[in-house]
Amino acid sequence: MSHGPIEQVCTHPHHHVHDAPGLVAAVAAICEERGLRLTELRERVLTLIAQEGRPIKAYDLLERMRAVQGAVAPPTVYRALDFLLQSGFIHKLESINAFVACHHPRIEHSVPFLICDQCHDAIELEDEEIPQLLRSRAEALGFKPLAQTLEVHGRCARCLKSD
Repeated sequence: MSHGPIEQVCTHPHHHVHDAPGLVAAVAAICEERGLRLTELRERVLTLIAQEGRPIKAYDLLERMRAVQGAVAPPTVYRALDFLLQSGFIHKLESINAFVACHHPRIEHSVPFLICDQCHDAIELEDEEIPQLLRSRAEALGFKPLAQTLEVHGRCARCLKSD
């Protein structure tokens, strides 16, 4: 999956975007720079994912889309999700089949996620050390990694404190 030129490595947590309007504006600028087309539908899908602030399943996303604009065909939303994934603007959490906004939309990266099984929050670890270690260990064994998903399930600090 190519996200365009790597502009920095993912070791600078100061360059991430957490607010929905800021993320959408950053993605719009990146699309313009890369010659990608951020259609109205793609932007709306990205906005809803970013506003959610936690993982959202495709079905729930479809429901929110319908609430905002009425009838929407599922294939068009799935195509928008594919574009956003392939461009590196969102991540798919495979273990829970949900999507989250990427806090580093300018950077090609594969980062681990910590997923809380109680509140369903997902924390994007802003450190490339673990994915790089996995790649180097795989390559040392003669294995060529093509994709990497690392998701750690457990309970977040906030949920642990509420016990």
